[in-house]
Formats: sequence, structure tokens, C-alpha cells
Amino acid sequence: MTFYWVKTRWFIKKFFGGFIWNVARREKTVYLTFDDGPIPEVTPWVLDILKKHDIKATFFCIGDNIDKNPETFKQILEAGHAVGNHTYNHLNGWSADDTIYLANTDLCQEAIKKYKGNGTCLFRPPYGKISGRQASALRHKGFKLIMWDVLSADFDQTISPEKCLKNVIDNTTTGSIIIFHDSLKAQKNMQYALPRAIEYLKKEGYRFGLLPY
Repeated sequence: MTFYWVKTRWFIKKFFGGFIWNVARREKTVYLTFDDGPIPEVTPWVLDILKKHDIKATFFCIGDNIDKNPETFKQILEAGHAVGNHTYNHLNGWSADDTIYLANTDLCQEAIKKYKGNGTCLFRPPYGKISGRQASALRHKGFKLIMWDVLSADFDQTISPEKCLKNVIDNTTTGSIIIFHDSLKAQKNMQYALPRAIEYLKKEGYRFGLLPY
């Protein structure tokens, strides 16, 4: 099992200061994000939950999934959510050649432009893995590099849906950027944890913001 932190440690945020890990806010505001879609079997369900609670979120989309599922991608845009670039083929920046990685990011941007009219300035590296050269090049292109404060770990099929929910409610604080995944792999854990996490956080007085872009 690959090691991961559910709550991003302060020293990671300090060392990698050029990335956005959370949003400084005085109000009790948190930010929902979804990676790896759009997937027609999963993403519309997420959109329905968000609509029910009048929440806007950010979807970091894989370009190949956009091209395979354009109608689902259009549903995200029509609902007023933000979209971000998550590369075209979900590349691991630590193992990918820099030129190939950046070209793959450009491909995703082109897929977004087909349906959005313009691109996005939001980028999240798959697996959170990106080299310094890749990050510098993307900043030069005008991207904001969005990471996270709380990882639901819904993708981890060795944990229970209840543990996924606990990951979120135990670690979310004001300004947290929270990751879920609108993917088939994460579907079971996410569909249990997301609505319950939203209901819990609302009862605790949190509102849900849209990432600044």
C-alpha cells in the first residue's frame, strides 16, 4: 500500500510554498474538489449532490476523459462549477519526461477549450507528484498549482467508507481544500462519504467556497 497523509503536514506546505494547499479565510469556509473525471457513471451523481446542497466545487479533469465523455463535462460547466487541468493521461510527474509532461498538460488544456471556450488557470498534478522544472514551467504558463489540505482517500479500496468519512470530518478546518474523486475506483467510498461529510460540515457552520481562479 502506498503511503499517504490524510492531513497535509505544515512542513510540507512550508517547504513547497509555491503550491496552494489551503485558502486563508477568516470565515468557516472549505473547498470541495474532485479529481479524475468526468465519468458518466459517477460525475452526474456528484453534480446532483452538489446541486441539492447549493454547493459549487472544482473538478480537476483528465483530458482523455473529457474527450471520451464530452456531455458529462458539459454538465459540470452548465452547473457553474470550476474546472482544472489534471493532465491528459493522468501522468506521474516524477517519472515522466518534462517535455512529455508539459505537452500532455497542453493536450488537456486544449480538451477543456473545446467545450469551455477558454482554458483554465488551475492545475493539480496527478498523485501530487510533479518535478520542480515542471512546476516552474506551468507557473510560467500562468497556472496556479492547487494541492490539498485534506485527502479523503476515497480511492483507497483497503479502507471502509466509514473511514473515508472520518478522514474528512476529523481533519477539515477553515480554509481546507478537500479532495474526493469522481472515478469508478473511488465510487463506493465517495458516494458514502461525500453527502455525510457535507451534512456534518454544514451543521458545524462551514460554508463551501469556490477556489479563486
